[in-house]
Amino acid sequence: MKLSQKAQLCTLSPMRKFTPYAMAAEAAGKKIYKLNIGQPDIETPPEFFDAVRGFSQKVLAYANSQGTEVMLDAVVNYYKRIGVEYTKEDILITTGGSEALQILFLCILDEGCEVIVPEPFYSNYNTFIRAAGGVIRPLSTCPEEDYNYANREKLEALINEKTRAIAIINPQNPTGNVLTEQELRLIADVAKAHDLYLVCDEVYREFVYDSDEVQCAGKFRDVDDNVVIIDSVSKRFSACGARIGMMISRNKALMAEALKFCQGRLCTTTLEQVGAAALYSVGPEYFAKVRDEYRRRRDLCYEKLTAIPGVVCAKPMGAFYVMAKLPIDDADKFMKWMLTDFEDHGETVMCSPAAGFYATPGKGLNEIRIAYVLKEKDLARALDLLAMGIERYNNR
Repeated sequence: MKLSQKAQLCTLSPMRKFTPYAMAAEAAGKKIYKLNIGQPDIETPPEFFDAVRGFSQKVLAYANSQGTEVMLDAVVNYYKRIGVEYTKEDILITTGGSEALQILFLCILDEGCEVIVPEPFYSNYNTFIRAAGGVIRPLSTCPEEDYNYANREKLEALINEKTRAIAIINPQNPTGNVLTEQELRLIADVAKAHDLYLVCDEVYREFVYDSDEVQCAGKFRDVDDNVVIIDSVSKRFSACGARIGMMISRNKALMAEALKFCQGRLCTTTLEQVGAAALYSVGPEYFAKVRDEYRRRRDLCYEKLTAIPGVVCAKPMGAFYVMAKLPIDDADKFMKWMLTDFEDHGETVMCSPAAGFYATPGKGLNEIRIAYVLKEKDLARALDLLAMGIERYNNR
C-alpha cells in the first residue's frame, strides 16, 4: 500500500527521535539529564489547577470552534496590557502553537509555494510546511554573526514568484536571537513591499534577558493584512501539557479560511481553556521571577559551553535554548553513543542533534541544541557530562 509523498518528506523530531535509546538507558539504571526538549521545570502557576478544580458544569461539552469566551477575553486583555489592540474576532484558539502553524500553512500554501525561514529554526517547521505542500527557503545564519537575519538584501534575494511568507521566531528557537524593534520593522517592511505574509512565532516573548522591551509585530498597524501572530501558554506559563495556543491576525479573509479547519477539528479542549484563561491573571512579578531564573541558567550554560575546547556558540539573548557547534564528526552518532555507551557514575546527558533544525543539506551535522530548562545544579552536572562525553567520544 502506498504512503503519501508529503508524509515521507517529513522527518522525525530531533528532540524526540532518541527517546527509545533514552528509555533503554533508564531501564538499565542510568540517570539522564534531559536537555533535548523545551519542557520547563518551573512550576505551573496554581491559578491553572484552581480553575480546573473549580469547573462545575454538569456536562463537559464542546467549546466554540473559535475558542471559549473567557479564553478569548483573556487573550485580548493580555495583548492590551503589552500595548497591542486585538479583538476577539482576530483570534482563534488552537491545540498549542503547533496546530496554529499547521492551520496557517494549510491556509496560505499551495503545492510548491515557498516560505522564507531563517535557519536554524524550530525543527517542526519542516513538518508543518511540507505537510501543507510547501517548501522552506532557508536564510542561513551563523553564531559568528549572532544568528542575525534582519538584512533586507539577504531577505529580498530569496523572494521569487513562489514566495508566500516570511516566518520568524522572536525570540528565536533554537538560537536565542532577539530582534530589536528596528529589525522587526525592517522585516515587516519587506513583507509589505512584496505582499507576503509575515508569520511571527512569539511564544517566548517574555523571555528576553538583556532588555526590558517586549516586542510584538502586532503593533505595526500598516501591515495588518500581512502579520500573523503565533502564540501559546506552553512556555509563557510553563503549561506545555495544556496544549493551548492561538493564531492571531487582523486579516479577515485569512481568519475566515482558518476557521474552516477549526470547525473541522470541532474545538480545542474545554477544560484546558478554563485553566489557560486563568493563567492570564498572573501578575508581572511572575514573569520577572521566571526571567531571572532563566537568565542565571543562560549565563551558566554559556560559561560552561565556552570552557569546552573546540565548542563554538553565541550567547543567547532570549528564549531558553542555545546552539553549540561541537568538535565531533556527527551529532546524531554522538548522541546515540552518549545514551548507549557513555556514563559517569551512572549518569549521562541527552541533547538534540541539530541537522533537523536546518533546511540546507549538510548543515548542522556537528551541532546540538541545548534547552537550559534544568535547575542550575543539574544543568552544571549535565554540561560537565557533555564535556566528558566529547573527550571520551573523540578518544575511542
